[in-house]
Amino acid sequence: MWFRGNVTRRPPASDSTLEDSDISIDHAIIADLDDAAGTLAAAFDAYPWTRWSIPEDGYRERLHRLQRMYLGYAFDHGVVLVTTDRCGVIALLPPDVPEPDGQFQAEAAALHADRLAAVARAETPAHPAGAWNLATLGVHPDRQGKGLGSALVRAGLAAVDDRTPPPGACVALETSDDRNVMIYERAGFVVTATTPVDTGLVVHSMLRDPDDGGLSATV
Repeated sequence: MWFRGNVTRRPPASDSTLEDSDISIDHAIIADLDDAAGTLAAAFDAYPWTRWSIPEDGYRERLHRLQRMYLGYAFDHGVVLVTTDRCGVIALLPPDVPEPDGQFQAEAAALHADRLAAVARAETPAHPAGAWNLATLGVHPDRQGKGLGSALVRAGLAAVDDRTPPPGACVALETSDDRNVMIYERAGFVVTATTPVDTGLVVHSMLRDPDDGGLSATV
């Protein structure tokens, strides 16, 4: 199973709720994951990478299923945070995360269908040893522009820093949307590589390294 079947209720607020100005952010529980996957699917509907990597035939259904699968994987093995209305989601994976099992990989391959070979050929630089992976960040289109994304990044970094000896966690990510770069730069990330993948599609690799001063966040 990709989720913890014994989690049936949200932990007490003192343990799980992170306040960021007027935005409340919780550690996700199983009951959040379906709605959170819907948020991610809506947020990534026009995202360059997903439009390129998922077939047009049944695109939205494929996208939603992939988001739900990977969100469950992150829930099992990493950190998943949601806004209390589940209109914003962030997931981070630790450096020692196990590979998804064969069934998971087979279903993901089927969902990518005839785009799978192109996805497999797309190579970006490996993450530094010991780095966390900011695997996904999404805000529902109806709630974008209200600071939820920046608040989730702050909360996500704080959550992984709590699990890491000082000065904090090294965190890597990729984005194929130029507009996201500034959001992450404000949180202390820097672009380490820009990789052309296909005509009109590039992937920016970014890193937040506390040893290089990457803890200074102004978002």
